[in-house]
Amino acid sequence: MTANNLTTIRPRLPHHILITKSIDDVLPWYCNVLGMSLVHRTDSVDGDQTNEQLLKAAWLTNDKTDHRIVLLELSDSAVDPDHDDIDEVRHPQPQHFVFIYRNLEELLDTYTRLKEQGVLPTLCTDAIERTVLYYQDPDHNSVELKVDHSEDDRKSDQRPRQSPAIMDEWTGRHVRPDQLIFVREVGVALASVGGRIPFPGNFN
Repeated sequence: MTANNLTTIRPRLPHHILITKSIDDVLPWYCNVLGMSLVHRTDSVDGDQTNEQLLKAAWLTNDKTDHRIVLLELSDSAVDPDHDDIDEVRHPQPQHFVFIYRNLEELLDTYTRLKEQGVLPTLCTDAIERTVLYYQDPDHNSVELKVDHSEDDRKSDQRPRQSPAIMDEWTGRHVRPDQLIFVREVGVALASVGGRIPFPGNFN
């Protein structure tokens, strides 16, 4: 790659498409976990109800955009009949994508709400730069919910490049979210009497 002094423009990720085995299973999961709402759903993407229906779709959003996630469900007839493993074609491999929260309070409040419903993360990590909770949807996709503690995303991205030794700190350690909630509650209590607020990345 040719080096240049131009500033790299970072585009937004407007939406993500998921191939699913069952929209009926996955749709309520995303509505619950991420606060998604259904914008539109169809059993015939091209609007032609006379032909054989090969593809079902649902458009979801959790903000003012028209959609952030598109769920696509392929019918068996959309798969090559000579292929031995229909499920492999319909859902070739688990996918991974990320949703970011504005602050730690939002992330932990989401964890608490989901825990009360029996929806628990598969992995939780905490570091100086970020706190991350990993969840698994009904199709075994990995959904990462996180908050960045650095106010400057670009500066945060540069830290692990500056020194390999930083990587251990940057990737974080396994934690229990309930510990972070405890630290948050203790921090609020300490702040009310002028004490030191323990930061999640410094939790021991």
